[in-house]
Amino acid sequence: MPVEVVRARGHPNVRATHPITLEITRETHLTPRGDCIIAVGADKGARDLSEAFKRAARREGARIIITIEVPSKGLRATVEARGHPALSFEHPTDIVVRKSDYVCGRTVAIKADKAARDLPRELIEALRDPRAQVLVRLEVKEPD
Repeated sequence: MPVEVVRARGHPNVRATHPITLEITRETHLTPRGDCIIAVGADKGARDLSEAFKRAARREGARIIITIEVPSKGLRATVEARGHPALSFEHPTDIVVRKSDYVCGRTVAIKADKAARDLPRELIEALRDPRAQVLVRLEVKEPD
């Protein structure tokens, strides 16, 4: 099944307190108001994901496993979510995972079991280091 790896970095203003979403962005500037953003300076936005990934994520019942890792610290968290036929993958800078079923051009997965505030605080602390290299792995699995 299709796998995408997004490379990003940490930022001192990562708060990760949003109760419904988590976001990775190509933007490099982050204000404290961006409470769903967990990594900046990403090498991909939603529209940059492969066509194979997009097709697989749009299959009814597709499962998407998101792994967020700071390899230098040996820290990792996994989020399980769902794909949806309405995912458009249009946004040039943002990748958003949602607990809700809301879909827009930034959304790459819905009905997630975790949002930004649910991630381990030790991982979030590591994501506040601007030198931290962050790997976000997005993998589409067959429907249950």
